[in-house]
Amino acid sequence: MIHPQFAAETAAHVAAAYPADPEKVTILQALTAFAAGRPGLEYANYGDPASYRAESRAITRDLHHVYTLLRRVQLAPSITSADLKDAFRAFSGRLSWDGQRLDYTTGQYFPTEYRRAVCAVLSAALWDYWRGCTPDTVTNKADHIRATARRQLGRTIAARWFN
Repeated sequence: MIHPQFAAETAAHVAAAYPADPEKVTILQALTAFAAGRPGLEYANYGDPASYRAESRAITRDLHHVYTLLRRVQLAPSITSADLKDAFRAFSGRLSWDGQRLDYTTGQYFPTEYRRAVCAVLSAALWDYWRGCTPDTVTNKADHIRATARRQLGRTIAARWFN
């Protein structure tokens, strides 16, 4: 997992490793910065400390998923900026890339969903990538992709983002 303060450094390392697609690096840096932002939970919206802490833990878990998915996308040089742009269709298209910056349209409550939107975009990019890597002899590509996600990302992330 990448700590938020090191997210920019990690993105810089990726830029050095994959200089062929600078727009991919720019998109990944923007996604990293967006997800690393503070959620802005308002304590007054919760009836007791237990529900506030539970929500906070869920939001932090989403951040851990973002970093795991980001790392997998970073390590796949054949996922291009065009693939990432196409993946912004995920999460009902509420997270979008205009070529320079991210734009997010809030659904219900921003603090609980903005990191999930990043996870949805990254998992869509990985799904498309793994679908292209699946041999033609495989009859059920979706099950093959889910098994790949379980192997490479772990059971929890695979169950949540590759269902």
